[in-house]
Amino acid sequence: MMRDNPMTTEEMLRLKGVHLAPYMQLATVLIGKNRYGGGNMFRHQLDTMAVLIDYGYINSILLKAAIVHDILEDVPDFNHNTLLQIDYESHSVYELVKEVTRAPNETKSEFLVRILESGSREAKVLKVADRISNMVSLGFVNSMDFVKRYTEETERHVFSIAELVDKSMLEELQSLVKSRRQYVSDFEKVKSKEAAYTDSTDFL
Repeated sequence: MMRDNPMTTEEMLRLKGVHLAPYMQLATVLIGKNRYGGGNMFRHQLDTMAVLIDYGYINSILLKAAIVHDILEDVPDFNHNTLLQIDYESHSVYELVKEVTRAPNETKSEFLVRILESGSREAKVLKVADRISNMVSLGFVNSMDFVKRYTEETERHVFSIAELVDKSMLEELQSLVKSRRQYVSDFEKVKSKEAAYTDSTDFL
């Protein structure tokens, strides 16, 4: 699954030279955007970046894009010029963020198919890292219908994206799908027992 070894000194030095703080500051606009399973969208941005680092991705543009990858979609009045003016990589970061942003006229399925068929390698890797973060958070969601739909969508669309770019990330997604289905099954068994107990007259 995840990397077997700690971050190397070489990777640390590469990461040390990446100026992430301005992107983090920009992403704090997402603090007010709550998530279905708890927390907020700002934390999710950093978690997605952490997934990438966990798998050994130290590409500066990829990490910067991860920190702000939901900002165009979740902040309708966002002034993209504030992103473009951060540093010399901002234009590339902006293009990658646009690539992983669902267009207003796209369904979720169309969006994921677009990433699969015409997305850059960086867009595919970022989308898979984003989905790993979301699948972990799914364990805190109480709507079983939502968990089922999101899990099925992951298997139907995101497995194939991961297959193209990172087999280890695919293995984690497969494990998460299995565990979330078990989560739904366990939840439904508990509910079924509760319903049977409620309907019983034995306690009267």
